[in-house]
Amino acid sequence: MDIFQKIKAANLVGRGGACFPTATKWEMVKNAAGEKKYIVCNASEGEPGVKKDGYILEHFPEKVIDGMKIAVDFLSLGNKGKKTVDVKGYVYINPEYYKKYGKKLEDIIRKIPPSPLAKGGNPPIPPCEGGQIIEVFKKPESAGYIGGEETSALNAIEGKRIEPRLRPPFPTTNGLWNCPTIINNVETLYNVSLVASGEYKKNRFYTINGDCLWTGVYEFSEDWTIEKILKETNNYPNFDFFTQIGGDGSGEILNSKQLNIQATGAGSITVFSVLKHKPLDLIKKWLDFFISESCGQCTPCREGIYRLLEIIKSPKPDWQLFGELLNNLSETAFCGLGCVVPVPIKSYFENVLANMPENEINLPKGNKKIICECFKQ
Repeated sequence: MDIFQKIKAANLVGRGGACFPTATKWEMVKNAAGEKKYIVCNASEGEPGVKKDGYILEHFPEKVIDGMKIAVDFLSLGNKGKKTVDVKGYVYINPEYYKKYGKKLEDIIRKIPPSPLAKGGNPPIPPCEGGQIIEVFKKPESAGYIGGEETSALNAIEGKRIEPRLRPPFPTTNGLWNCPTIINNVETLYNVSLVASGEYKKNRFYTINGDCLWTGVYEFSEDWTIEKILKETNNYPNFDFFTQIGGDGSGEILNSKQLNIQATGAGSITVFSVLKHKPLDLIKKWLDFFISESCGQCTPCREGIYRLLEIIKSPKPDWQLFGELLNNLSETAFCGLGCVVPVPIKSYFENVLANMPENEINLPKGNKKIICECFKQ
């Protein structure tokens, strides 16, 4: 069974948050027309509360680079093991991780042997541009959160303004320098290496944060529920709590009775004490994050988040207008950043605020009823 069939049989999905089937993405790039193709390992990890990629780069960098090399071979070689396409890989890594792990990754890349698939007199796969087959590219300091969005990452590598591209066309056909490009998360490529070596056990990494004792990165089965993970790590609270799943910026809020499901997205679980974290403080925190990280390219995101923050800071917030602006953002924003602004806020209102006693929240009397009416399903 070749590597593509192994990845397909393992049902690998992307671990950057979107959970797109890995085999499907690879097949799209393999079948796309082009004399040059690229593989990008997205190691930007800019979502607050997500630390799994850093953990993998610290403990398993060889596996990540091996996964990239496997992708290079897959795109480069035809059915008879002969090179048919020039392929180059980039590790797109945030500045903090570059400082910690960049040299180690570059040392591993320098030791990459000729492809074992290119036997029988075929030369090893040459780089597309000069230098190594795989190159470490440090994400610019100014790129911020939006610099981790896949098309923003492509613009950064090309030296363009770091902002999302209009899609379609998609990177699978028009990626780096308009060539077909695979963009995979660190954990995804780590899993590719495990599949190739027969070590894949359908596990994934989870980052646990917040109001609990044993924070950190853990590896468990991808089928485990949030509740089981918290209990297994001794992080299930004995006080009223709620969780944010998938990242401390864009993650969905779930109350303590909604945890019998899997942790999807980027695999982070953050625990919040109900009494410790007040509604307006949380909403301001989320909006402050999004307004600081917006690239400003589109009006709905640039102006919409500003207006949301303006409403929240008003002595008498207009919750009806607040809800309308949130819905508008999810429907009109240019990229994923603007589209996910409503996720933590609306899910917090629906799953947590609606169940809180009015005397335990820092809202003017009667506001809870108004908010719940505006945001009920």
